[in-house]
Amino acid sequence: MMTTYEQSVREMLAEVKDPEIDSVSVLDLGMIEKIIITDNAVQVEMLPTFMGCPALEIIKKNVETKVLELEWVEHAEVTFIYHPPWTSDRITAKGRERLKEFGIAPPPTQPGPDGEWHVDCPYCQSTYTTMDNIFGPTACRSILYCKHCKNPFEAMKPVSTIM
Repeated sequence: MMTTYEQSVREMLAEVKDPEIDSVSVLDLGMIEKIIITDNAVQVEMLPTFMGCPALEIIKKNVETKVLELEWVEHAEVTFIYHPPWTSDRITAKGRERLKEFGIAPPPTQPGPDGEWHVDCPYCQSTYTTMDNIFGPTACRSILYCKHCKNPFEAMKPVSTIM
């Protein structure tokens, strides 16, 4: 059961946006693993989406700053942990919709019948897409092309513990 204090921290975390995708929060990306509240201090344990993500220090600062806006919080600390590993399955339904609104296809939730991952176009929802470049503007995204609406688009790479 969630306490009122934890709920207020979660409401603040819902306002902390990913610095590279400002339509989705760290909460909806599934980066929050644990919130520990002791007296007037809050510790947030977070899972990085990718180990080498250059935005981690910015995210840490933004989370700590936002949590400190709560009048009862005197100290806020973010710790990045690596177990359990973050997977793209942690992205909430709201987060997946926000990614589409931003023009980024959310990662597929499971491989297709052929064992391959298929990504739908975030603009026209067509399944007629191809990988243009596995390397996108950041480590967590690739560039794809929709053969239906003729638009290039970014897609978050699926990260799974399924081997």
